[in-house]
Amino acid sequence: MIWVIDASVALRWFLEDEAHPSANEVLKKVVEDPCLFAVPELFAFEVYAVLLRLHPDGLRVFRKGIIPLLQGGLLRHPMTEELAVKANRFVKKGLTGYDACYAALASDLKGCWLTFDKKAHKRIATEKISWLLSEGLPDQWLFA
Repeated sequence: MIWVIDASVALRWFLEDEAHPSANEVLKKVVEDPCLFAVPELFAFEVYAVLLRLHPDGLRVFRKGIIPLLQGGLLRHPMTEELAVKANRFVKKGLTGYDACYAALASDLKGCWLTFDKKAHKRIATEKISWLLSEGLPDQWLFA
């Protein structure tokens, strides 16, 4: 199973007020076996922008915390025409363009999008391609 990591997960690794045990478990697994994870290329830009806005030392945290993960084996998927077309289907279900890219990547990779975005998760719940980490880790996590 490929796990697609939402920016909302990564931000919880570095924003003290947002910390969550499920996010910490994801980080632990990413460090142990990065090949099990993927992100769309917009992930880095989203995380960077929010860290600069909310963290007192956002650039340092991004450089020391996110860049090594991005260079450590995590699949960084580019935006392609094919992904854009797949994402458009999720936009029509009510997701933002950003969230639709995460959902489309999870669908394309036959994986699961890990997110803390309850609204987005609910909009595509019937698709069975997302998991709301505020409810804990997915059952399949034990086998990843």
